[in-house]
Amino acid sequence: MRDEEILRLYRERCEEAITETQRQYGALCGAIARNILQNGQDAEECVNDALHRAWCSIPPEEPRSLAAYLGRITRNVALNRLEKQNRQKRGGGEITLIWEELGEMLPDRDTPEQHWERRAIAAALERFLRGLTPEERILFLRRYWWAEPLKTAAAHCGIPARRAKSILERLRRTLRGELEKEEITL
Repeated sequence: MRDEEILRLYRERCEEAITETQRQYGALCGAIARNILQNGQDAEECVNDALHRAWCSIPPEEPRSLAAYLGRITRNVALNRLEKQNRQKRGGGEITLIWEELGEMLPDRDTPEQHWERRAIAAALERFLRGLTPEERILFLRRYWWAEPLKTAAAHCGIPARRAKSILERLRRTLRGELEKEEITL
């Protein structure tokens, strides 16, 4: 079933929308949640929560890309669950490593005062991603959006992990330079 048809089911409040969404995008959402949470059962619950949030938000939301919309919801639900699980001791594992790699480029907290700054960062990041080669873009997104382990992202791109690491280091330096050039303070 195509995205337009699934979105029509959401607008009509037909429960088949959830079934079709799970069939089309369950694997993608599950992979994102598992990469972040490192636990199959938690990931499954996270995907269910994400599907519920999609049901509650469509309509009024009309996503241009259902895959990206669901991926964002799943990622946010998984990160919130991880933060809740590690409230006393933040991190451990792949997510901590990813945040350390992106480190100083990301604001510490998501406060209302940072709203416009976040929008500027998002716009700069979009421009940055559009300027990358397809291989670089896929590697960057798989590592920092899907939270895939370095070796997995590298294997998907068909390159050695060592090369992927150096590409990502170069991309982070380039992104930092772009943000500094646009005078975006972090």
